[in-house]
Amino acid sequence: MEQLTHFFEAVTNYTFLQNAIIAGVLVGILCGVVGCFIILRGMALMGEAISHAVLPGVVLSYMLGASGFFIGAVITGTLAAAGIGFISQNSKVKDDSAIGILLTATFALGIVLVTTLDGTSVDIWHILFGNVLAVSQNDLWLTGSITVVVLAAVFLFYKQLVLSTFDPTNAEAIGMPVKLIHYVLMVVLSLVTVASLQTVGIILVVAMLITPGATAYLLTERLPVMLFLSSVFGVVSAVSGVYFSYIYDVATGASIVLVASILFTIALFFSPKQGVAVRWYKKAVTGRA
Repeated sequence: MEQLTHFFEAVTNYTFLQNAIIAGVLVGILCGVVGCFIILRGMALMGEAISHAVLPGVVLSYMLGASGFFIGAVITGTLAAAGIGFISQNSKVKDDSAIGILLTATFALGIVLVTTLDGTSVDIWHILFGNVLAVSQNDLWLTGSITVVVLAAVFLFYKQLVLSTFDPTNAEAIGMPVKLIHYVLMVVLSLVTVASLQTVGIILVVAMLITPGATAYLLTERLPVMLFLSSVFGVVSAVSGVYFSYIYDVATGASIVLVASILFTIALFFSPKQGVAVRWYKKAVTGRA
């Protein structure tokens, strides 16, 4: 209780902690909503590829003297998505293999580019694993803007997203641009990665995209409820991760992801319908699963 009081006092007094909390909440909501569609469309590996593919764009932005990494990250993320589609459609190589090739290639390119930046202020550790305690006001505005744009797009095109997710064949039959929606979602993934860069970094952003959504998926079968629960779990993970990071002086991004993983584990075992422990108990009491 004393540590919690100390943390709230610190949040009240220090701007960097206030920025960290706000950024964490925004990223939690953003990743929670987008992650649900990623899970339901079976695109977890694609999310992994896109998140790694933005690294060269971030580094190139610094090399070219750009004031921010937004444009470079989105461009390289989109190019990676297009490259995966091109490889799988024009060769015998399947999607998962194409993703593996592009993921490693783009990430390796980013690492090579980073090693050429001697004498600059680029911190590869912060790019890879985030540093939410160093979020600036400009970072906050960028994250907030991306969150508003993405959530507005999800709200406006909700029906199209739902139909193309659950019944892509029917969606294509009625003239819906299913492939275009797929690639637009790739751009959105790039935006989410950019928004999450300072909070959890390139390596861990996939966990924030997948874990809160997967936790919600175990608790409900209704998409609106899943979207809400996923956002809540994302926010709880982010705020709790910042708390543990500040109190115990550990890596913030990793703390956020660990909290999200703990929430998933609880849901995995104790979800009313899907919980492993609940099924074991029912089987022991009734003699059937």
